[in-house]
Amino acid sequence: MTKESLYGIHAVGAALDSEELLELWVATERRSDDRVAPLLQKAMEQHLPVHEWRSTALGRRLNTDKHQGVGGLLRDFSEQDFETILVQLAGRGFLLVLDGVLDPHNLGACLRSAEAAGVDAVILPKDNACPVNATVRKASAGSASRVPVCTVTNLSRTLSVLQETGFWLVGMAGEGAQSLYTLDLKMPLVMVMGGEEKGLRRLTREHCDYLAHIPMMGSIESLNVSVATGVCLFEAARQRRSLSPAQHVGQEKLV
Repeated sequence: MTKESLYGIHAVGAALDSEELLELWVATERRSDDRVAPLLQKAMEQHLPVHEWRSTALGRRLNTDKHQGVGGLLRDFSEQDFETILVQLAGRGFLLVLDGVLDPHNLGACLRSAEAAGVDAVILPKDNACPVNATVRKASAGSASRVPVCTVTNLSRTLSVLQETGFWLVGMAGEGAQSLYTLDLKMPLVMVMGGEEKGLRRLTREHCDYLAHIPMMGSIESLNVSVATGVCLFEAARQRRSLSPAQHVGQEKLV
């Protein structure tokens, strides 16, 4: 498998913070830069190899001249096993299913929102969906390595298993009968979001216990999937603050 790389001050900094890098790459001309020096320090603390090239050579290696003087080689992405997550959650918790999100920037933003909202794990279908690649990891600002992510071959079967173990599935669709804000989201919850173009697929819809919509004003009919995901996750997080520790399973138990 070919190793992936990423670049840019913020992306490399986030990757170092989440210990996703195998190597740090630095442009010789930028080594003493106030924003690059802390990255070098972190790399040394993690005992990472540091390679230096002239800025133009680094650009050729990264295939961009917008690298801001830093890049790095990423570790292989480590997915979680669905069965393991299921056992650890024991019928409790807060999950996010993304059914067919294709844009890597959207997926990265969804993972970032998932971490911030306290989601216990994110489930993706294997087919017709964006994989967690370097672009996703950069867009997630490190969240891709901190939120357990698992890819499943049969999403329909996975949703059935989740229901059998006590989870309630809330699918988001513009024509959903209920408002997101009228639903009780404190139960063991799976928030199900559709893809950019077609939304929820038919079989996914049929598995949902509720179909809900986000009330909107004006003439806008829908939101970008990453924006909609953030809205839904934080409404659930707001409601779930009242749960006792016995009812809520935190991410620290799934790593």
